[in-house]
Amino acid sequence: MKKQQPQISEDKILETSWELLGEEGIEKFSLRRLADRLGIQAPSLYWYFKSKQNLYQRLSNQVSKMILEKFHSEGDWKEQLTGLAVTVRSVLSRYPCSTQLMMMTLPHEPDIIRFTNRMLLCVESTPLEQEQKMQVVTTLVNYVFYFVLDDYQHERNVSAILKDQGALPGEEMIRLLDSMSESEAGLFRRMFKNGLFELMGTDGAFEFGLKLILLGIEQVIKEQEK
Repeated sequence: MKKQQPQISEDKILETSWELLGEEGIEKFSLRRLADRLGIQAPSLYWYFKSKQNLYQRLSNQVSKMILEKFHSEGDWKEQLTGLAVTVRSVLSRYPCSTQLMMMTLPHEPDIIRFTNRMLLCVESTPLEQEQKMQVVTTLVNYVFYFVLDDYQHERNVSAILKDQGALPGEEMIRLLDSMSESEAGLFRRMFKNGLFELMGTDGAFEFGLKLILLGIEQVIKEQEK
């Protein structure tokens, strides 16, 4: 007797995957946990996805499609790259673990390819060599990926400390820093006590890092035009 396809949609699987990723993180994510949440047997998922990696590819494709739909920046290459970076950060921040997924998958899905192509179009008008253009978009997107990932991981670390200890170890940190010499931790200590590390993950920090990248690209272009 021929097996019947389970009564569940691909969209529902993807939607539930995002919910599970948001609750437990990518480290605990598994097809078995996903099947349990959906109320089906794990083998039923293979009607839709050949493997967990195949599911990850589809989730990354969803993220890429959302970026493409949200990105409408015009102007010169700097304005386009700025708009792109802001859009990517915004979308990644909305989808839990999406940064990890984008870093773990290959451009083997239609919208991931379209996203990559759109990034390259941002710098197509520049006099850079083709390999340099690829390096530009790779550097930019890696900056955004790691900025979002670092902010995500920081929030998880803070939540874990609050859960275990009930408060952040601010006083313990200050005592540790005060026990260290000026040469070992002087600058770090002053920056910590002045609250400068609280700027990490903010819009201002993101914009400053982006500015550094764009200035670097602009300098390379000026050198090539000489």
